[in-house]
Amino acid sequence: MSKFLYGIDFGTTNSALSIYDEEKKEIIDTVIVPSILYFQIEQSTTEPLKYVVGNDAIDAYISDGMKGRFMKSIKRILPRSSFIETRIHNKRYNASDLVTLILKELKMKADQITGVDCRKAVIGRPVFFDDDNATKDALAQKRLNKAAEDAGFTEVRFQFEPIGAAFAYEKTIAKKERVLVADLGGGTTDFTYLELDPAKIGSKDRRKDILATGGIYIGGDSFDSAFMWDKGTPYFGKNTMYEAAPGKMLKVPVSLFANICSWEQMNFFNGQKVKNDLQTYYHYAKQDRLFKNLITLTDHNLGYSVFQSIEKAKIELSKQETTRFYYSKMEIDIDENISIAQYNELIQKDMNKISVYLDTFLSANKINIEEIDSLFLTGGTSMVSAVKTMFETKFPNVPIHAGDNFISVAKGLAYSGYLFEDN
Repeated sequence: MSKFLYGIDFGTTNSALSIYDEEKKEIIDTVIVPSILYFQIEQSTTEPLKYVVGNDAIDAYISDGMKGRFMKSIKRILPRSSFIETRIHNKRYNASDLVTLILKELKMKADQITGVDCRKAVIGRPVFFDDDNATKDALAQKRLNKAAEDAGFTEVRFQFEPIGAAFAYEKTIAKKERVLVADLGGGTTDFTYLELDPAKIGSKDRRKDILATGGIYIGGDSFDSAFMWDKGTPYFGKNTMYEAAPGKMLKVPVSLFANICSWEQMNFFNGQKVKNDLQTYYHYAKQDRLFKNLITLTDHNLGYSVFQSIEKAKIELSKQETTRFYYSKMEIDIDENISIAQYNELIQKDMNKISVYLDTFLSANKINIEEIDSLFLTGGTSMVSAVKTMFETKFPNVPIHAGDNFISVAKGLAYSGYLFEDN
């Protein structure tokens, strides 16, 4: 019987797996891979489809000339009942199938480290997969559970991701604390208020220590979408006019551009109907130069490379006052200076939603700010300047701590073995 337990944080942007040795009672290693899939352009008609995961997917995508099927932010389709399946080289993949491929990659890498076929895992999940919608939430959990089973895990428990982060933080404190944990990832922002106590590490039942949980379906992807909508889409013809009838000019549908602002939609924005529609608008727009960029983006699967430029700008603006939004490929040329003030204005709508939700969360659960001993922030989006400012403003006298933004949750999940102690 395996002596290992895997804590798995399947994330929108990155996924991590921490290996916990149940005999030594310690984490021995952590594996991280970007949550990305790529199906090569050249495939055999008689063999299983070839695909790669993580950084290897990025390398293969680039070496293939960005011609294959590239998929990112797959976690966001889990609660979508409208998503039934997608076809890749005439093979059908549902949501669980796509997640399975990433979980298999994590398991394979971890099994190579442990030397065993570990089938026991605590898997993280957001507090809400989709804004407090029980039906969508149940669907997402069912799909994630099926993916875990198909990846080879026979003993599975689920834990809220911010609780996992809290247990990682608990390892660093010396005395009992009431802690508000904020886990700001690519897809969701989750909050958990709980009592942590280093004396309770390893206890079998921590349910009474969890005082409140909540979450909102906004994260780093939302910020990137807002950036793309405002600063990116004008370079792809958002304001293009076409001749709908003789002498009647209309603006091309905004839905075309909404689709390129969201990874969960862009993953599937390459069907023949879409391509035909784009060519039709291009013709009646008198071959508008900027609208041609949208066709180039779609035909050559350039979405990821554009969003890489957006991500680069976002990261730089977490450290400095100004940066360039720069992109140049296949006659698509973007070069624009962006200030932190401009960026904050772009994401203000989403920041307001997070702020209002947090106020509601505190009020509904009767949490007095004066009673909070510390804040613990984790997740890549916690590094955004406006996010830091929001917490500093709301909690001026509360110490704010940060963990490793990419592995805190996985580590805490690995410490959650008590979930297997069924009552």
